[in-house]
Formats: sequence, structure tokens, C-alpha cells
Amino acid sequence: MPDQLDVLIDNATITRRVAELARAIEEDHSDVTVVLIGILKGSFHFLSDLSRHLRIDSEVDFLQASSYGNSRESSGVVQIRKDIDIDITGRHVVLVEDIVDTGTTINHLRDLFAVRAPASIRVAALLSKPSAHRVETLIDYVGFEIPNVFVVGYGLDDAERFRNLPYIAVVRNSERSESSA
Repeated sequence: MPDQLDVLIDNATITRRVAELARAIEEDHSDVTVVLIGILKGSFHFLSDLSRHLRIDSEVDFLQASSYGNSRESSGVVQIRKDIDIDITGRHVVLVEDIVDTGTTINHLRDLFAVRAPASIRVAALLSKPSAHRVETLIDYVGFEIPNVFVVGYGLDDAERFRNLPYIAVVRNSERSESSA
């Protein structure tokens, strides 16, 4: 049976919330340049929209990290596939993540960047699944808290499919496992 998608968060709602998150980031970084670091691949839509909504100076870089591969379940091992190019020493950093599920990846990245001596590190996540967090996880800017369901769209994928959807959808009736992403 093919995948069925049920819209969880529509594009207009996402757009409004991303603008609100940009205002919150501006309040916390009103007099400094912020370095937005997008966690590839899922965050690219969110990062793009977030950066366009910001009215403060910002720079953008990318890091590719994975604890999933093509699975819907985290392996618990974070792999860095592409590191950032910008020197963040003394800089104000916002890690931009598509979804915080178990919390393993974002906590690992926060620790990794802390040793590089930035002035500050904050996390912006479009989605958070509090009931799936395995470790205590600090997220400074949360777009939406969602239940522990597998979602796609707006950059999030299922084995590279569905990233292009302009909304967030729950995947139902998949031949693949229904565990969370």
C-alpha cells in the first residue's frame, strides 16, 4: 500500500511561526551578527525562510549530521558528514534544526560547538517531539511541539522523499516501519 499523507501543519501556519521565531532571535541578538548553522539536509527550507525573515545581520553555514541514515529510527550514533567553514570563535551561533526527536543529535552538536568557543550557542528547531526525547534537551526557539509521529515535508524526508512538500504531514499506511524519525 502506498504512503498516505495527512497534513499536520499547513504552509500558512509554518510561515507565520517562522516569522515569530525570527523576531525572538532578533530580540536575543539585536546588536550582533548571528551565525545561522543549518543542519542538513532537513533544515534547508526552515533556514532559508528564517534567514529571510531576520532583520539583523546574519551569516549562514551548514553542517551535515546524521543519526538515522535511511531509517526512521535513530541509531544513537551521530555522524558528522560535513563540518562548517566559518570560524565561530567569539561568535553568536544559532543551530537551525528541522526536528528534535530523541535529542541525541542536537545535544551532540551543542557539545561539539561549545569546544570551539563561540560567544553563545542557541538552538532553533522547527519541530520538537517532547515525548520522544531520550535526553534532556534545551531548545531555545521551538516552532511547534508535535506528537511522536513520523512526519515529512518542508525539508523533512522519508528516505529522501517528500522534502519538497510546502507543509508538514504525517505518514500513514506505509510499508515501512511506523517508528518515529
